[in-house]
Amino acid sequence: MENAPRLSPYDAPEVYDLLYGDLDFDIPYWTEVAGSAGGPVLEMACGSGRVLLALRRAGLDVEGLDASPAMIGRLRDKAAAAGLAVRAEVADMRSFDLGRRYARIFCAFNGFAHCETIADQIACLRAALAHLEPGGALVLHMSYPGPAYWLEPEGRPVFEHETVLPDGGKVQMWDNRRKDIVGQRQDSELEIWELDAAERPKAVHKFAMSQRWVYPFELELLLAAAGFARSEIFGGFDRRPLRQPDDQMIAWAYRAEAGA
Repeated sequence: MENAPRLSPYDAPEVYDLLYGDLDFDIPYWTEVAGSAGGPVLEMACGSGRVLLALRRAGLDVEGLDASPAMIGRLRDKAAAAGLAVRAEVADMRSFDLGRRYARIFCAFNGFAHCETIADQIACLRAALAHLEPGGALVLHMSYPGPAYWLEPEGRPVFEHETVLPDGGKVQMWDNRRKDIVGQRQDSELEIWELDAAERPKAVHKFAMSQRWVYPFELELLLAAAGFARSEIFGGFDRRPLRQPDDQMIAWAYRAEAGA
């Protein structure tokens, strides 16, 4: 059908895992965030468990939620195969109720960018705040949308990521982006290519996805509007100041202490 909705990469978790399953650049950081929490931890937009399962293998008390039934199903299958007990729920991060409070909640790898409107962003942040213990913290990882990003060419695919497989084959993602600079929005037509060891195409998977980017002062206002007592934003996992347009954004937002 001409108007049928396009699949997102989160509808194909096996393909997603071929591309991102072994990505581990942020695992040490989230291990430290969860390990130092002093209580249970929740991952929003946990996907197929790239981060969550690594933290569970480290023995940490971490649960997860994701809006994609396919991704949660994949996560549960991987957990069962590894002999890990994991609570992972199908839930919308804008409106969830897990019946528990957490010492820390985190959202990794640009998951928050899937909240595409101010109403979605505030709803997500308020849902997280309601699930934090007094004094608990929400931690968000977001790419900074610097000038170079907005100046990237449009109308042709941009090479985004590649994973080399054990058999010598490769999986590549190409992103044909349309960008709304004023609306801070990206609409992507994605192609994920499976290549054999001779770099001959074996399969091409096509998806569509949208994201909305935020800037640090905007994020501070969103966190304050959602009810967080205070926040701080860093330029990387090493907690350096956010000063360069190619930095990452790591935001920590805190629920007020009891009685405050």
